[in-house]
Amino acid sequence: MSIRVGIYGYGNLGRGVELAIGQNEDMTAVGVFTRRAPESVKTLTGIPVYAVSEIEKWKNEIDVLILCGGSSTDLPEQTPQMAKLFNVVDSFDTHAKIPEHLKAVEEAAKSAGKTAMISAGWDPGMFSLARLYGGAVLPEGNDYTFWGKGVSQGHSDAIRRIEGVADSKQYTIPVESALERVRKGENPVLTTREKHVRECFVVAKAGADKTRIENEIKTMPNYFADYDTIVHFISQEELNEKHAGLPHGGVVIRSGETGNGNKHVIEYSLKLDSNAEFTSSVLVACARAVYRLQKEGIFGAKTLFDVPPVYLSPKTREEVIAKLL
Repeated sequence: MSIRVGIYGYGNLGRGVELAIGQNEDMTAVGVFTRRAPESVKTLTGIPVYAVSEIEKWKNEIDVLILCGGSSTDLPEQTPQMAKLFNVVDSFDTHAKIPEHLKAVEEAAKSAGKTAMISAGWDPGMFSLARLYGGAVLPEGNDYTFWGKGVSQGHSDAIRRIEGVADSKQYTIPVESALERVRKGENPVLTTREKHVRECFVVAKAGADKTRIENEIKTMPNYFADYDTIVHFISQEELNEKHAGLPHGGVVIRSGETGNGNKHVIEYSLKLDSNAEFTSSVLVACARAVYRLQKEGIFGAKTLFDVPPVYLSPKTREEVIAKLL
């Protein structure tokens, strides 16, 4: 039986989910649900589009609803609300607020007999698993996470909100010397500034004060003030030509020692052409796991930590053991 999947929201993530479903033979895309006028949205593969206001009518037609909104304002409201009607998956990625979000979704899903998975993606998500496995195997050691080189959509948006800025892209870049020290097993204590550089490509509006803009970027708290930040002013044409994509990636490293003082380094890395499409692919795999948990009568809010790895795969347990173990 094909798993019937709904897509809530149709930005970069929603389009990625649509494409990912097409690569999984055990899934079918029921449709996209949007806050925009449905007739104004054209999907990549021709699946139908419906208004969010109609979504409750579909609660018996969708096995899992994948939520593709933002973590700042969308998902904290949408996921608990939708978990009362559907089995759901989201990519909530505000790390400090995950426990709070989990609690809200747990209450909604469990009371409705639904299964939900939150914070699925690559960080949180795949990188979280790498940190858990590394710490379990090497209890005496340290975790290091380096992001990039890649586009930070949140930081790019923060720059665009500065007066006089027309457009921008911001890249997070690991400091190679710090990364090399970690890979050598030195277990250094690193500050935020020592781990990453932020490089900004900014299109200024005509007549805007570039000196003021650069200063506002470099001193922006919670975004740039704690980092060495490089600012380039370029034309819109150059931004469109050279910085149109959304590449990202990074590494998780666990560096530790075993009983006789032998040093070990575990490294998990990702190199992504499209942050959104890779995240979408994780969400779709997690939708399969949610479907299987629901069939077993396991309700409430879950994370990737709570799911048997075999539940993510389209293969049977027997196939996975025979081919991958």
